[in-house]
Formats: sequence, C-alpha cells, structure tokens
Amino acid sequence: MMTKEHIKNSIIKQGLLPLFYDASSEGSIAITRALYKAGIRVIEYTNRGANAEGNFAILKKLQQTELPDMLLGIGTVKSKEEATRFINVGADFIIAPLVNPDVATIAQQHDLLWIPGCMTPTEIYKAQLLGATMVKLFPSNILGPGFLSAVKDIFPELAMMPTGGVEMSQQNIGGWFNAGASAVGMGSKLITQAVLENKAYDQLYTEALRAIQLVNNAR
Repeated sequence: MMTKEHIKNSIIKQGLLPLFYDASSEGSIAITRALYKAGIRVIEYTNRGANAEGNFAILKKLQQTELPDMLLGIGTVKSKEEATRFINVGADFIIAPLVNPDVATIAQQHDLLWIPGCMTPTEIYKAQLLGATMVKLFPSNILGPGFLSAVKDIFPELAMMPTGGVEMSQQNIGGWFNAGASAVGMGSKLITQAVLENKAYDQLYTEALRAIQLVNNAR
C-alpha cells in the first residue's frame, strides 16, 4: 500500500487531479482508460450518485488488472459512514468538500491521505489540526488566486489544491500556480457534460493531454 506522503507527492508531481462521476460503469471505465492513456496516474472518482460505490469497486478491479500504477481515490466524502464504505472497497485516498473530524479520524485509523475542502483560514487551520497536510480550496472560482496567495503565506507548510471552476486556459491555470497552488483539481471543465453524454472519450484523451501541458507550462 502506498504511503500518504507518496500519494500526496504523486498528486503534486502530476499537477492536476481529474475528478468525475459517471452513472454507468462502462462510461466510468472508458473515462479512466482515456485519462490513463493521456498519462494521468492519480484520479478522483466522486461520490455523487447512486452508482458511485458499485462503479468505484469496478474501477478498483480495473486498477488491479490493467492499471497497477494508477492511484484511485474517492471524493465528495462527507460522513464517517461514506468513508467507511469506500475504504472497504479499497480507496487509495479520501477527498472531501468540507472538514469533518469523523472522516479525518477514520482516514488516520486506516493511514489514508485525507484532503478536506476548505473555504476560510479557520477551516484550513482546523483541517491542519486534524492532520491534513494537503487541503482542497473549494469552490475555487469563488475564492480566486488572491485568496490562495494570502492563505499560503499563513500556512506555507500546507499543500493547496484549488478545485471547482478551474478553467482549461493558460491564464487561469497559470494564475493558480503563480499564487502557490501545489496542484489543481479539474472536473467538469475537463471531463465535460458533452464528453459524458456523447461518450467522446477520444476527445477527452486529447483534452487531458492539453491539460497536462497547461499545468507543465504553468510550473
């Protein structure tokens, strides 16, 4: 099992963390394969639908059989019960939209990386006290790079990952990294509704390559 530090460093090295949910297992597999083909090795699958747990278990089997060097985390984990269910099917790390001490505790008990969502300095500080070494700034399109720059001065030791509205543009991604981001989370701006509805997985592969290049240019 990978250590928390290794997984955090893998996210930082990759520079972006794709996140998605697809109601179908076939779509979830195809999206994962397209991202992997583009060079993505860390993915967040989000707990945003009735099929999330079943699909996640299927993706874990795909990981074990086809993609052994991929790390697969679960996102949108709001409660201890949700965390427990996804830990039991093999989540490599846990991402949350908020700071829940119960989720922090169960992640620590299983020695898993926990990345909570924060929107204020108080939430960031609370997350740090609970053991977080990386936080998700969410929703980042509301907060803006200026917020990141300001709180990074207060918490220089914490890795910060803006998520929610990060755009597929050099100006936007560059602004986040210039402000001190360790990585950016990319959901619907990368894995768009059109990709999901039209099963445009070749297009996703191309866009993922472009996203990687945008991040590399920004660093």
